[in-house]
Amino acid sequence: MRKHIAILGILVLVLQSCATKKNILYFQDANAMAAQKITYESPKIQPNDILNISVSALVPETALPYNKQQPNNSTAASNIELIKLQGYLVSTTGNIVFPILGTLKVTDKTTAQLEKELQQVLENGGHLLEPTVSVRLLNAKVTVLGEVQRPGTYSFTEQQISLPQALGYAGDLTINGERKNVMLIREEDGMRTVTNIDLTETDWFNSPYYYIKPNDFIVVNPNGPKVKSAGFIGNTGTLLSVVSVILTSIVLITR
Repeated sequence: MRKHIAILGILVLVLQSCATKKNILYFQDANAMAAQKITYESPKIQPNDILNISVSALVPETALPYNKQQPNNSTAASNIELIKLQGYLVSTTGNIVFPILGTLKVTDKTTAQLEKELQQVLENGGHLLEPTVSVRLLNAKVTVLGEVQRPGTYSFTEQQISLPQALGYAGDLTINGERKNVMLIREEDGMRTVTNIDLTETDWFNSPYYYIKPNDFIVVNPNGPKVKSAGFIGNTGTLLSVVSVILTSIVLITR
């Protein structure tokens, strides 16, 4: 009788360590989701961003003084790290030093807003005739930590990437990742916010957290079975070994 109870206890422990489909499958209510309009929101420029700003005009030669000198050879020009060195680093006070125009405040603006503002300054100030300005963020990055295949910091050149894409950069969650409580830490406008996202649902698709913003942190905590296996006993195999030794000892003592 005691042996049967002990075996039953082992089975209960093993079953408790198993994960169900409800805890693993992504976007389980996606089939019931109606078509939704996608709203793109451009991130605002932040301190420590590196901007690539190029200026052209009706007479190309007149725009040369308003552009930083770029690498001469094609190999250097295709190297993003060298291009970053030629970019404009946004200071902690939110400024850049632009040729001829001097110090400019660029934070709290999107790249599109900065393009429009620079174009107006250059044209209305009589600097250039019919100027065109292009602004691009060079060092956008996201950090993914915890229960993913390849944790680390990943750079991206797209203007918009989604949270699932960012997790894809890190090789997806491991089987031990807690899909119902993924933490997203965001620093924006001098404020830090922490949001928890349930990847098994789709109710956050239209939230401000579907698209990643530069410098976001994504933290995937371990799920319940992983936490239990990280304790004193170790893992399920070790647990069974320990229980087996205890049962053998009991049988020998009670004979």
